[in-house]
Amino acid sequence: MKLTYLALSSAAVGVLSLILPSCLNDNDSIDLQRPTALVTVCPNEDGTFIMQLDNSTQLVPTNVTASPFGTKEVRALVNYTEAAESTENDNIRNVQVNWIDSIRTKLPVVIAGDDNVAEYGEDPIEIVPDWVTIAEDGYLTLRIRTVWESPDTPHYVNLLSGTNPSDPYEFELRHNAQGNMNGKWGDALIAFNLNKLSIMDSSEKKIRLKWKSFTGEKTAEFEIKMRPKNK
Repeated sequence: MKLTYLALSSAAVGVLSLILPSCLNDNDSIDLQRPTALVTVCPNEDGTFIMQLDNSTQLVPTNVTASPFGTKEVRALVNYTEAAESTENDNIRNVQVNWIDSIRTKLPVVIAGDDNVAEYGEDPIEIVPDWVTIAEDGYLTLRIRTVWESPDTPHYVNLLSGTNPSDPYEFELRHNAQGNMNGKWGDALIAFNLNKLSIMDSSEKKIRLKWKSFTGEKTAEFEIKMRPKNK
């Protein structure tokens, strides 16, 4: 099953509000229209892949051999059903993938003292409390909300690390709308891979996130467990 969705920009983030399966018919179950999980798609060296469901559980697809996203590791929404074949390990589940769609996945931007952070924008953005706004598997995944007039004008969203020299675990979410701040509200998903940051070891960390909302400056804290470095 192929998904179609309205994209805010191929260089920015994909819009969540209009995620619609393109091949549904009257006989399809309503359950197939909704994602059942948020996962990390992890390709293996032999061309197969697994989906990391949370900090400890892996989903192994039985009906798809290769990742639809090639060799790139990405966060994704997936609709799956448990496969009949069981495993001896409770943390490994065999599943049938009904559909899967990637989320815009990026690395944080590490800021040095003389970097110009203004280039990353200071436009307001909202973080929506939702089941997909979560820190797990070394990723910070956010459901964000903003306004735009033209879908042809990209909005750039970045996570900055190193902006507070006294607190290495403070991050800033920056939004550059490129002047496209009129029109309708819309939601999107974006994920940031923190596993490659030198300050994030294999233990559980508490990070602090700052951003400029439409009602002023806001902060939030997330507990995040990093992926073991040997994985």
